[in-house]
Formats: sequence, C-alpha cells, structure tokens
Amino acid sequence: MNNEVRVRYAPSPTGHLHIGNARTALFNYLYARHLNGKFIIRVEDTDEKRNVEGGEKSQLDYLKWLGIEWDEGADIGGEYGPYRQMERLDIYQEYVDDLLERDLAYKCYMTAEELEEEREEQRSKGQVPKYSGAHANLTQEQCEQFEAEGREPSIRLRVPKDHTYRFNDIVRGDISFDASDFGDWVIVKKNGTPTYNFAVAIDDQLMGISHVLRGEEHISNTPKQMMVYEAFGWEPPKFGHMTLILNENRKKLSKRDEHILQFIEQYKNLGYLPEALFNFITLLGWSPVGEEEIFTKDQFIEMFDPDRLSTSPAVFDPAKLKWMNNQYIKAADFDQVVDLTLPHLIQAGRLPEDLDGEERKWALELISLYHEQLSYGSEIVELTELFFKQEIEYDSEAMEVLDGEQVPEVLSTFKQKLAELEEVTPQNIKAQIKAVQKETGHKGKKLFMPIRVATTGQTHGPELPDAIHLLGIDTVTVRLNDVLNKLEG
Repeated sequence: MNNEVRVRYAPSPTGHLHIGNARTALFNYLYARHLNGKFIIRVEDTDEKRNVEGGEKSQLDYLKWLGIEWDEGADIGGEYGPYRQMERLDIYQEYVDDLLERDLAYKCYMTAEELEEEREEQRSKGQVPKYSGAHANLTQEQCEQFEAEGREPSIRLRVPKDHTYRFNDIVRGDISFDASDFGDWVIVKKNGTPTYNFAVAIDDQLMGISHVLRGEEHISNTPKQMMVYEAFGWEPPKFGHMTLILNENRKKLSKRDEHILQFIEQYKNLGYLPEALFNFITLLGWSPVGEEEIFTKDQFIEMFDPDRLSTSPAVFDPAKLKWMNNQYIKAADFDQVVDLTLPHLIQAGRLPEDLDGEERKWALELISLYHEQLSYGSEIVELTELFFKQEIEYDSEAMEVLDGEQVPEVLSTFKQKLAELEEVTPQNIKAQIKAVQKETGHKGKKLFMPIRVATTGQTHGPELPDAIHLLGIDTVTVRLNDVLNKLEG
C-alpha cells in the first residue's frame, strides 16, 4: 500500500441519504481533501432484498447537492473498479476459493432452523449465542450427503483460537476484541452472495483504502474485517469510529423521531441551503479551534483535523440548524433567495405559476420583506399569510392593543391620511403615519401598534410602511373599517 490517503463512503442503495450517512461521507471527503488524497464512492448493493429502485441515484444526487464530489465511483469510473459490489462477485470468488483451498474457510450445511435451535439452547444456558462449529470438520462424504439432500452450503471463516484483535482507533484510542467472542462466521451466504464484512475487507484492500472513517455501530465489525486481512496477510487500514448522533433528549437519533427531519432530501425540499447543511453536519461530532461556527467548504477542508473528532456523542439541534440556515440566507444574493422561496408560494396556491410583470414585481417585494427573517425557503408561506387573508382573526395580544382608548382616533385619522395619498409608496405611507402623530399627538407604540395590528393582524412583522404598500390601499382600508366598526359596536 502506498502512502496516499484513500478513503471511501460506501452507501447501500436501500434508501435515501440520511443525516448520519451524510456525516460519514462528509468527514471522509474533508479528510481526503485536507491531505490531498482521494475520496471514493463504492456502492454496497449485496443486500438485494432491501435495495430500492433509484436508491443509488438518490444517494449520489444528494451528496452532490451538499457540495461533495468524488474522485472514483460507479458513476465516473476509476482504475480500481468496478465500484458496485454486485459487479465484483467474480473477484470475491477468487478469494473464497483461496481460503477454502488453505482450509481457512469451510462449507456449512446447517439450516436456519438448526442454527436457531442451537442459539436457543445457548440462551437457555445463559450463554451468548454464537456458532458452535458443528460443521467445521465435515468429511467429503458428509458434504456429499448434505448436498444430496438438497442443502445449499454457506461458507464460514475459521476464527483463530486464543487470539486478540487490537487496533488504535483514530477517535477512541486502543480497542481490543477476543477471538473467543466470535464463532466461525459466514463469509458467503447460501445464495452465493458475500457477506458485508467479507466483501468490505476485500474491497478496501484492493482499492487501496488507507483510512476507514465510519459510525461507531461498525466497531463490532472491525475485528471480523481484521480476520479477513489476517487470513490473506494484508495490513489493515487505519480505523476511526465516529460517535452517535443524539436527539435533543440525548437519545440515539432514530428514524422514529418524527419531530426531527432526518433525510437530506427533506431539507432540500423545505428550502434549506446546501452550504448551511454542509456546515451544520460537519459540526456534528467535530469541532474547530475557537468559537466560530460559520465556515465555507474551503475553510473546512483547510482546517479539518481528525484529532478533533469528538469522543462524546453529537446532539442534533434543529433550532441551531434553523439559526445557521438563516445566517446563510441573510448572506445570500436576493436572486438565490427568490429561487428558494417563490416555488413554495406557487405550490401553496398563493401565486399563479405564470406570473406577469406586475405580479412578479409584487412577489419579489414581498419576499424581500422577509429576506432577513427567513430560516428556510418554505417558511415564506407561513410568514406571508397576512397578505393572502380575506379576514383577520385578532388574538388576545392583538385585542389588547386595539382596546387602547386612543385607537379609534389613530385609526380613523390614518384612514383619512391614506385616502389623501396621490402616489402610494412606502415612503409616502411613512410620511402619513408621521402626519397622524402630528395631528393626534399620539406617538410611539400608541401610534404604531394600533396601525400594525389593524392592518396586518400581527403585533410583530416587517417594516410597517412596506407591509401596507404591498397589502394595497383597498385591502388596508377594508381592514381599518372593520376594526373601527367593531370598536364602535
């Protein structure tokens, strides 16, 4: 193995890109780029029953959307291909044959029922279930007899006895496993497909993988993969196992946590920016030097140090992700914000699909009101609801404002001032609000709050003159009249 850093992300096409898998890909990508190494995508598709149509494309598309590119893979090729495991079956077979020839592996004809019966007996004795080795030393005649019965064999690796497997984990330091904890394990299933741990070890060796960064759920797989390396006299890669991602209750992030969106596709569809998600995910289990939290991809590449991978679980904080995305939206070009939000207004039926010139101008002005406030694109629908309502329902906070004794005078005077306007612009509306102050003597909250609540139904919101301008004088006048009628009644 040469000294070039070569890392891989190896998705299974069994579903869409999950936050945890995206983090694995991201850390491998940053590590490779930081050390001028190579980042490889390998598709582990041997679990054909669980593979979903379009699963591979979905994984790759959303990695690209996040801003992750790779040097070798099933879609772009490379000198170490094929990069799909089901296209490498003949390669695995060569190594299986070699192990069988050297008696480091053997055929096992036990049925699923027999294996379960064996496990149940072990459990009843308080033992940890593992394969007993019942078929470890079959004669040729016994093998022929089982095959005559129609039994298909699996192939098991002989686990060395009285052996300890040790490795220095990049994140966790020294880890060891006793071989006695493992029974001889299956490297090829009865259908002829190699198992995960066998295929992965072969692939990592043949593809020159130097470092394996992955989630901590793979720690128990590492000794099995080391057994394969040992069987062929290979040097294992350097392993690093990242900590779990927890929810806000410090429980393992589960797909049942419905209040936390967990797939990259969902964030894209909601109008999150890929740069913000890239930033947020990188900080789930890795920390930079200092207090800063907003970085570009190039900055992350420059400073990524695996020694700063956390040994404590990362907590997924949806509120922090919203805050971070808001920072990116505020810094984004307005055209980008329009692309992020306008489709959501159209999809919600707020705006027609084919906007004419005036409609588009109005829509852009509306979006600009909320540019600074937006946490994600689809939020524009909720934020702008007041511009599409025919009638307003005033909550208790709003009614408290309208109960002020000065309110009828302020609103009736403001209605009169609006009627006097020759040109309706935010600037002229602002001037008329000041004219109300001058005429009535009311100022500050006693002036602005009744006008805001009566015209928008809200106690907080965008710049009042801008909001009134976009609502239009006709709509505002109707709302003022409704409130004045209620107050008089």
